[in-house]
Amino acid sequence: MAIADLALHLVKGLADRPDEVRMEVFEEGDDVTLEFHVAEEDKGKIIGKGGKVIKAVRALVGINAAKTGKTLVLELD
Repeated sequence: MAIADLALHLVKGLADRPDEVRMEVFEEGDDVTLEFHVAEEDKGKIIGKGGKVIKAVRALVGINAAKTGKTLVLELD
């Protein structure tokens, strides 16, 4: 799935510990949920000040998902 690959690439690129980034994909019809598990010290960096970084990742991946007719939810755990 290209959407999940793009999201994983973006999150790993932001993380200081990319080897600890795990992603789970849940699909139900046209709804796709990507749940990321990252090192505790990477959470702040991925979320960004005021949530700007995670919003940008969601926007980029969401555009890609919309092109395929999917609805995307990106979660950070």
